Amino acid sequence: MSYGLAIVNPTLTENRMVPAVDEGTLILRCQAGEKQAYGELVNKYMKRAYYTALGLIGSPEAAMDLSQEAFIRAYRAIKRLDADKKFFTWYYRILKNLCLNHLRDRARHARSFSEVGETTLLKMSDQGEDASRQVEQEETREIVWDAINSLKPQEREIIILKDFQEHSYIEISELLDCPMGTVMSRLYNARQALKVKLEKVLK
Repeated sequence: MSYGLAIVNPTLTENRMVPAVDEGTLILRCQAGEKQAYGELVNKYMKRAYYTALGLIGSPEAAMDLSQEAFIRAYRAIKRLDADKKFFTWYYRILKNLCLNHLRDRARHARSFSEVGETTLLKMSDQGEDASRQVEQEETREIVWDAINSLKPQEREIIILKDFQEHSYIEISELLDCPMGTVMSRLYNARQALKVKLEKVLK
């Protein structure tokens, strides 16, 4: 159910400049039932939402589905949002919960690493002399993502936000609703945890 919202593929749309409108005003208009106002919020944040989801779950197709589902859920709940608050900070929590649920479901049905390796070898077998290098790179990527996915949710989240999405400390502080010092200490601890996991499998 889309509630009449035209949510489209952010990778296929032009990055056009949209006249600046006060976000609080847009939120109030959304709460009054103006779908066009919500469309402006979607257009403003859909690329950021898509790439945030992609960083958290690693699947382009799932990132598209989940970011759109999060926009729909946010639209349903828009009247709960304080117009003085930032839309994306509020939306991010909806998106994050959907992504974490997706990761839990995916973990239950995950293929073994040997299956992944076998599939990769078959895919690369006819691609010439660079095949072995590509296989090695693919296996390394799988190992890194396995290590990231094995982190605690809080650790994985902050590594994705900082090291993959390249958000600033201030932005992460706003998204996670915590002091900047907490962001920095969490990031340090998460990087250390990831380093330990990678050292065990890559040594």
